[in-house]
Amino acid sequence: MFRKILIAEDHESSNFSVQKVSEELQIPKVDHVYYCDDAFAKLKISLESEPYELLITDFSFEEDHRKQLIKNGSELIRSCREIYPELKVIVFSAEHRLGVIDLLFSELKINGFVRKARHDSRELKKAIEMVENNVNYISHNLKLPVKSMNTLEFSNYDIILLQLLSEGVLQKNVPKVLQERDIFPNSLSSVEKRMNAMKLALTVKNNEQLIAYCKDLGII
Repeated sequence: MFRKILIAEDHESSNFSVQKVSEELQIPKVDHVYYCDDAFAKLKISLESEPYELLITDFSFEEDHRKQLIKNGSELIRSCREIYPELKVIVFSAEHRLGVIDLLFSELKINGFVRKARHDSRELKKAIEMVENNVNYISHNLKLPVKSMNTLEFSNYDIILLQLLSEGVLQKNVPKVLQERDIFPNSLSSVEKRMNAMKLALTVKNNEQLIAYCKDLGII
């Protein structure tokens, strides 16, 4: 079982729930913080002696009077993985948008996702046990839809295209924006080809429907 874990959670009730699970699993060293910046600082210091083996973090953190450089779970995971790629991560969150959850696995390579809900302590305990054994875990009542949509997987490039269109950039002007940002491929034919592939895979007729669908999923 893990010997040293770090909990980043800004709600005391949820923090207590995670701590209770860690006690049941008899994890010797458990540290908890309320801010992402504090979590990153603790991880960085731990690398000098005994690194944390697991990070359990919320996805969203409420803003208060204390200004933070790292503002949410996604940024925290990215920052921690940059200095310690071996760190295992479980997201413990009320987030329910399946597109967002899918991206946490596909882009951030998290090891587990537990949704805050009834019986979440039981789910979290199971997640920790499975992740410790190198098996990814997702709450039993969640199913990730993106990879099942005719095998379509959203890349960073796809998300950039969708985001630009959602911001009002005309498709014919997207290549210019990509060129200004040194993003490749940036030809109009490449953009059109990828947009058509996404519309075909998701069985939508136009860009407006595609954008609306992806917003519903939480992809953009």
